[in-house]
This record gives sequence, C-alpha cells and structure tokens, in this order.
Amino acid sequence: MIQRFFTSTGELNPWGQRVTKIVARVYALAIVLMCFLPQSVYPNLKDFTTPGIIQIGRVFFLPTPFNTLVHANHIETIGDFFLILAQNVTNVFLLYPLVLCLVFLFPSWRNWKRVLRNTFYMSLGIEFTQLILDLLIDAGRVVEVDDLWTNSLGGLLAYWTYLMAMKFVQKKIE
Repeated sequence: MIQRFFTSTGELNPWGQRVTKIVARVYALAIVLMCFLPQSVYPNLKDFTTPGIIQIGRVFFLPTPFNTLVHANHIETIGDFFLILAQNVTNVFLLYPLVLCLVFLFPSWRNWKRVLRNTFYMSLGIEFTQLILDLLIDAGRVVEVDDLWTNSLGGLLAYWTYLMAMKFVQKKIE
C-alpha cells in the first residue's frame, strides 16, 4: 500500500502527488468556504458574545492574545468556556491538512521555520481578507489575533506529522 503513494526514497510518486494535489485543492476550497462566507450562513451555536470583542463600524476585532484565558472571568458558564476553547482548538487544525499536503508536495516547505512563516502568512492573509469582506459586504467575521498563533501552531503540528510519517514510510519501504 505504501508503494502506491511513495517512491523507494520516500518521496511521493506521481500517483501520490496527484492524490495529494486533489486533497490540497479540495481542502483549500473548504477553507475558503469556512473562512470567507458571511457568518450568517452558519448556524449560531452559542447565545453569547465572546468577551473582549471590539466593534468598529461593521468590523469585529478580537485583539487580545490568549483571549480565552485573559477574559475567562467574563465567561458565564463552563459550557461557554469550552465552546470558546473548542473554537481555538479548531483553529489549530484549520490549516493543518493543507500545510501537511504542501509539506509532502514541496521539498522547499520541509523546514520548521519555513512552515511557521508560511502558515503565519496564510493565517494573516485569511484575517486580512475577512477584514476586507467585513468592510465590503458586512460578512460578520471576527478578526482575531489568536487565530494567527493557533493556525501557525497547526502548521507546526502538520510539519511534525510529516516527519513522523516519513519515519514510518521509510521503515516500511526498507
């Protein structure tokens, strides 16, 4: 099964590259839908406002780093706290699948500093685009500082996963 996707050196073979590119494209489309559709499209899972949000006109900002911890005393129930915490955890894994595909596809990504930088820039691009969408169409998105570090952490986890996967693949190939 491993040989179906990898060469004897552990690189993706043409079939593995094709499948990984398809997965990356489909997931990139999913990111666009998750991050850029107006917030009103999604069901409202919570009846509260995340503490620390600042509204300037139509734009919502959450500028406080580690906001969930900093404003934990303003969260009314433990359930609300876990909903906010779960949102942070999902942000860790937002870019994870895409970054994992990119690391497998492009040798130039196979460096933790490059992964961290590129993932940070992708996250910054998402936040900036959400800001522009709020200004243009009132998308109801929230520009969050925490998204930058949580998405970047997800990129590093994807890189670590790649390293572990390569150890596994190389053992199976030998």
